[in-house]
Amino acid sequence: MTFSLDSLRRWPDFEADELRAWDAADTLILDEAAARLNGEVTVIGDEYGALTLGALDRGASRVRVHQDSVAGELALAANREGLDHHGGSFVSLPLTRELVEGATLVLLRLPRSLEALEQAAALIAAYASPEVVVYAGGRLKHMTVTMNEVLLRHFDTLDVTHARQKSRVLVARGPRPGPEVEPRRQLHGDLWVVATGGVFAGTSIDIGTRALISVLDRLPEYRSAADLGCGTGILAAHLARRAPGARVIASDRSAAAVASARLTAEANGLDITVTRDESLASEPPGSLDLVLLNPPFHVGAAVHPGVSTALFEGAARVLRPGGELWAVWNSHLAYRPTLERVIGPTRQIARTPKFTVTASIRN
Repeated sequence: MTFSLDSLRRWPDFEADELRAWDAADTLILDEAAARLNGEVTVIGDEYGALTLGALDRGASRVRVHQDSVAGELALAANREGLDHHGGSFVSLPLTRELVEGATLVLLRLPRSLEALEQAAALIAAYASPEVVVYAGGRLKHMTVTMNEVLLRHFDTLDVTHARQKSRVLVARGPRPGPEVEPRRQLHGDLWVVATGGVFAGTSIDIGTRALISVLDRLPEYRSAADLGCGTGILAAHLARRAPGARVIASDRSAAAVASARLTAEANGLDITVTRDESLASEPPGSLDLVLLNPPFHVGAAVHPGVSTALFEGAARVLRPGGELWAVWNSHLAYRPTLERVIGPTRQIARTPKFTVTASIRN
């Protein structure tokens, strides 16, 4: 059976049929690395499995892969079923030494975040083989000269391929081993925020989260609560401080966010359960009194309402009858009818020209 990238499908975490699971940058990376795809390969940043499955189809015997999104891992597993890859295999790993140790070939989708690129480049340089070759590709509209500078801090040489279909690959060789990148820390009042590379907003507190924090003194009482889409875990930290005896969960689909939330909880001495899953999927139905949510509304560069709707539906599943979802959202998105439909009666808590905070009661 011959594998084709056209056969790839996204994990259906929300309806996004117009969004493909691969793009021209994936095919260009595979084409540039084709002559080396005959042994073990490490893949970093594979959105929905195109690089991993493409490498296996072109002769790789084993792939170690890191995907930030748990949806990507689910998509990779689903796309792997039924495809013949000549006995090749893959294993999903965290962004740690085990992922890159001894690697001679790394396929990397360039992240938007320079901090995330720095973290990956330093990790590869520290633990991969001295003979490692890194093929780092992306769409031209998302690539900057600063990415070259980041890679050249950790590698001796950097070659730039010709562009094709608005994509390009940077080829790095000659790793210069050094220390791994330490998570960043910032003190906000009496709260430490800790961030690994690539997590949304870094160590800052974004204005949507600030809007929600400003009304937390009006929350109902709770014995169990979750910060859904927790990022660095700022809202979970506030929940844990407000009710020290409550069970507090910080949950996100992103590995970078989960790592950051754990570090934030540790830095502040807080007892918070941190989980990486889709929309609180690992939490039993009807088990929570309260969910806080500052939802994203983009898939890459595209605005897509399915992102928030899936999170609202996840909150509805885990809230007990009478439990509440407190959400902050960009006012122009007008989510209130969706919240009324998915959760239940919804009241406005606060509103500015940019943000609206609402509380929805589970029917």
